Amino acid sequence: MTASHHPAATSQSSIWAIFLVFLRLGLTSFGGPVAHLGFFRNEFVERRRWLDERSYADLVALCQFLPGPASSQVGLAVGLLRGGYRGALAAWAGFTLPSAIALALFAIGIRSWGDALPGGALQGLKIVAVAVVAQAVWGMGRSLCTDRLRIGISVLAAITLLALPSAWTQVAVIVVAGLLGLCWFRTNSAPATTELRVTVGRRSGLVLLALFLTLLLVLPLLTQASSNSLLAMVDAFYRTGSLVFGGGHVVLPLLQAEVVPAGWVDQDAFLAGYGAAQAVPGPLFTFAAFLGASMNIAPSGWLGATVCLLALFVPSFLLVIGALPFWQQLRQSSRTQAALGGINAAVVGLLLAALYDPVWTSAIGGPTDFAAALLALAALMVWKLPPWLVVAAGGVGGWLLGLAG
Repeated sequence: MTASHHPAATSQSSIWAIFLVFLRLGLTSFGGPVAHLGFFRNEFVERRRWLDERSYADLVALCQFLPGPASSQVGLAVGLLRGGYRGALAAWAGFTLPSAIALALFAIGIRSWGDALPGGALQGLKIVAVAVVAQAVWGMGRSLCTDRLRIGISVLAAITLLALPSAWTQVAVIVVAGLLGLCWFRTNSAPATTELRVTVGRRSGLVLLALFLTLLLVLPLLTQASSNSLLAMVDAFYRTGSLVFGGGHVVLPLLQAEVVPAGWVDQDAFLAGYGAAQAVPGPLFTFAAFLGASMNIAPSGWLGATVCLLALFVPSFLLVIGALPFWQQLRQSSRTQAALGGINAAVVGLLLAALYDPVWTSAIGGPTDFAAALLALAALMVWKLPPWLVVAAGGVGGWLLGLAG
């Protein structure tokens, strides 16, 4: 019996342990949402065995379906399964606060922080992200693409996404892969799944989903009827967090359209914050903390950062926690398992496409970068070094190479 099945799993010490694990990931997970999923898989499937490969892939598939930041949602779900509501909050806080605090500090006045991380160090971190994603593609591919049909779905998914890169293509690929799985993989045998110990009931799930929809519909009406700037900020960031498909980078143009034309944040400040957001670990959604702290309207500073950060992430809390009780029942059926066979193969394809663009294309500029990525991959897969150590070594190595260059 694992700790997640034990009644004491939600004890205070367990919640603290969840927070510390995610805090370390929040301090070391560079490379964007796809790399984060690789770090999570290494930590929770391979190292700690909190989840098996299939359960982890099912969580990733669910979070790919939902709008919002996929990696943060997966972390939230892992925290919920491990420690209930408090575990979900601990996981989110640990993973999110390091970059949110750093970006808020940068916005509040330490302008020189934008150049504090040398370009060589940032390049080294991006190269390590290539190795992390490659390891995730290889590990998940071996487990989830076990025959020619699944490999074919995975490759076709990758080709489609590379040819037509968009958030809607991602959603369409997952839907089509699910339908193909339903047609090709259906079996009469009972599905072999490890039960996800979801502590949220279906009634609670319905309440949370209804609250998500109510806020999405009511906040714009309240904003129109009021001149309250706080309410307008909450509406703008909540709406963006509710409607963004495709992960962190997709949120940037949506936020820019909300805050720059309205005069809330200057265009130059927006671009400076975007640059700083690339240099911090953790989810890109923490860019909301920078924007909130930079506001030309009240509230700004720490209060603005807190308001905007929470408003952008609350939809993810409501959607993931609301959907999980129904997801648990759905994934037990043989028809759903057949569809998930196709979806999970497509998720490997999504990772494979992302390994090339944006991860590879933004990091590998020549033979030296490629050699460094191979070294990092060997450190992770052959020598089994912990990812945080490889990240640190990549940053230092990149910095030294930058000095030498």
